[in-house]
Amino acid sequence: MALDQSALLALTESLRTADGGDVMRTLLTTILQALIEAETTARIGADRYQRTDERTTSRNGTRTKTVTTTSGDLDVKIAKLRSGSFFPSLLEPRRRVDRALHAVIMEAYVHGVSTRKVDDLVTALGSDTGISKSEVSRICADLDEEVTAFNTRELGGQEFPYVFLDATYCKARAGGRRGGRGAAVVSQAVVIATGVAADGRREVLGCAVGDSETEAFWAEFLRSLRARGLHGVQLVISDHHSGLRAAIDTVLLGVAWQRCRVHFLRNVLARVPKGQAEMVAAAIRTIFSQPTGKDVRQQVDTVAAMLEPQFPAVATMLTDCKEQITAFADFPKPHWCKVWSTNPLERLNREVKRRTDVVGIFPNPAALLRLATCVLIETHEEWQVGDRRYLSEESMAQLRAPEPESSAGHADIPAKKEESTALTV
Repeated sequence: MALDQSALLALTESLRTADGGDVMRTLLTTILQALIEAETTARIGADRYQRTDERTTSRNGTRTKTVTTTSGDLDVKIAKLRSGSFFPSLLEPRRRVDRALHAVIMEAYVHGVSTRKVDDLVTALGSDTGISKSEVSRICADLDEEVTAFNTRELGGQEFPYVFLDATYCKARAGGRRGGRGAAVVSQAVVIATGVAADGRREVLGCAVGDSETEAFWAEFLRSLRARGLHGVQLVISDHHSGLRAAIDTVLLGVAWQRCRVHFLRNVLARVPKGQAEMVAAAIRTIFSQPTGKDVRQQVDTVAAMLEPQFPAVATMLTDCKEQITAFADFPKPHWCKVWSTNPLERLNREVKRRTDVVGIFPNPAALLRLATCVLIETHEEWQVGDRRYLSEESMAQLRAPEPESSAGHADIPAKKEESTALTV
């Protein structure tokens, strides 16, 4: 419906006297209302007070709807019909936030802004009425499509020789009601898998949320990775969680396993008096500073024998876990400091925790998975577009090269500058 002359003159006078902040709001309201009226006329088959043979129903008053935009709140009137229903195609049912502000809210949520603080953000952007926590949750549910696509994408395009696995814990409401006071607040495991592809780049392979790190849960997660095409795995790096270890043996049969040296050292030092912890730690670190794979394994025996008289429990741990903590030595030396611990994944866990701690307690596990996966998607995309590779293509090529007969392990090739920094504990 076009605006008539008197309406245009009234609008001009209103804009002339309005301040700068109201001009755009008035224009948007007028244009949006005119478009709604035009669509109403097309739906009914007749304009206001017009009688035509094409008329299918008639107007029966209006209802007001508030639409929140970056220019502020706009109040528009939507016609009610005597028969049937009508809702403008430009608007969306049960949503009063326009798409631009919708994107801002989702971005704020992903970056760890709590639903309570999002209301202040929306008000600062021009909304007079703010936004409720429940509406923020509904808006953020639109992220589920992206989350699902990421966690189900195909992985069969290339091999992933190295896979890192770890978990972190967050609070969420789950299960039945307790005493009628709502769902119980429980600790939920957020399990994450990252991999190093054949070209040396890292990828986030997937994420899942479950009640605990049981063997069944880990096995289901690993099977989902295999079903999506994960292949070419030569080494899995993780901590010594019993459920995870059993799942690796079951699902990734025949794949080498490296026990995180950082977690191992923590377990060792828990059995050593504090005054002697640094001495024991320094002795164990010498295992990881040897030049060849053969020397690495010999040093385990040497350190165990040295510590046996004073720390027999530590010596036993070293002997029993020898193969677990030295699996890295069967791979190219430039890779050693990058694959003998889960430190790179621990940093990713901390970023997930930093974002989730702002929320505190999630309303359900699905909300926790949504936010955790969005954080991981950000990191994954940064890894893909960055110039720096986790491992060089030249060193990755050694994984396919035959082992020289004269070497006890893989050939020593000097690491590039970005690969030279060893992870310390």
